Amino acid sequence: MGGFFGTIAKESCVNDLFYGVDYNSHMGTKRGGMATYSKEKGFIRSIHNLESSYFRSKFEEDLEKFKGNAGIGVISDTDAQPIIINSHLGKFAIVTVAKVSNMDEIEKELLDKGMHFAELSSGKTNQTELIALLIIQGKTFREGIENVYSHIKGSCSMLLLTEDGIIAARDRLGRTPVVIASKDGAFAVSSESCSFPNLDYENERYLGPGEIVRIYSDRVEQIREAEEEMQICSFLWVYYGFPNSSYEGKNVEAVRFASGYKMGCKDKSDADCVCGIPDSGIGQGLGYAEGKGIPYHRAITKYTPTWPRSFTPSNQSRRDLVAKMKLIPNRAMLEGKKVIFCDDSIVRGTQLKDNVKILYDYGAKEVHMRIGCPPLIYGCPFIGFSASKTNMELITRRIIKELEGDENKNLEKYSDPSTPEYRKMVDIIARRFGLSSLEFNTLDTLLEAIGLPKCKVCTHCFDGSSRF
Repeated sequence: MGGFFGTIAKESCVNDLFYGVDYNSHMGTKRGGMATYSKEKGFIRSIHNLESSYFRSKFEEDLEKFKGNAGIGVISDTDAQPIIINSHLGKFAIVTVAKVSNMDEIEKELLDKGMHFAELSSGKTNQTELIALLIIQGKTFREGIENVYSHIKGSCSMLLLTEDGIIAARDRLGRTPVVIASKDGAFAVSSESCSFPNLDYENERYLGPGEIVRIYSDRVEQIREAEEEMQICSFLWVYYGFPNSSYEGKNVEAVRFASGYKMGCKDKSDADCVCGIPDSGIGQGLGYAEGKGIPYHRAITKYTPTWPRSFTPSNQSRRDLVAKMKLIPNRAMLEGKKVIFCDDSIVRGTQLKDNVKILYDYGAKEVHMRIGCPPLIYGCPFIGFSASKTNMELITRRIIKELEGDENKNLEKYSDPSTPEYRKMVDIIARRFGLSSLEFNTLDTLLEAIGLPKCKVCTHCFDGSSRF
């Protein structure tokens, strides 16, 4: 998915920029980049590949070359960025958190207008450059960003480092978050509010859907008002978000705990303890244990020193192996126990079978699985949810095809927990992976835990309800 951070100060911004961008590392996996601006040195940029390394280790040696009191940076799942553009609007650097589902269509339109693309990402057009070219068609930055909003299908939030401050713009429907914070003599803006506390910034406010602001070291000026309509991604609270981050004032860990608590209160199964699958299942597991009234045990621990990410290797089978290697079961906490395991979601299910088998091998008497969101029935066309190229990568769609002969048939029934079709699908998943029982959270419970009305939250991957 990716995350960005920008800051502008009366003094040098380089240290805050470096550590602020690093706090977005959990949001992206492929590229990291930073750019600064000073009147003396102009724009300075650096981009590194992060597929086999950490942001900090890649950029630490670059820090001395960065100068200035304003800068932006990004951890990206896709493009090499920032891009630096020289245009009639002036020179600027840009980072985006975006998914452009109609890339080919816009690319052709721009080429037909005589524009060209200089940056490539894995041999394809760099979508951040495409967004920059849409911006420079406007007579002003506001008009250019509105041109992005009107052209793209998907989503796009962005930061622009200009010669006169930082421009921050949130996606037109607010699918991804942007939050502003301040401290004496400086402002910062980020995808993740967890970037702020250790740098002494205090949250100021969340940008609204489609809102555009220009940020200076001592003030924030609104360029475009926010829209009323919002479709913020519900999966931010389920999986993407860092526990300490908040979106629309709703803290990630608090939502996961509340969601697990509500599920645990309803659970009638017989179990000895609860364990959350690290990392994003822990908050739900702690809430589940409290709601059900049974202890929480660390029956699985994540080994982070050498296995930081399950998606680092380029080879899928190697990624699956890494995902298995980083989770270590604890025989002493499993032996003879009936354990409820809480996890954020089941997407492909590729690692679940091996993980369940090893739990039994290590002495678990029963393995029950409780999932923090409803079954994923629809692929996401709006944000960089995963590297999935087709809905058939979802285990639910593969089972629906087995049952119906058509992976697109009766999807509304398989999305509805009150139907026999839904129950049959869930039971098949449970049997396929050797689970004693399997239950998914309901959409109503998830939304209740988030605390926002359904009309403000995108739940497309669960019920197919959202639109471009």
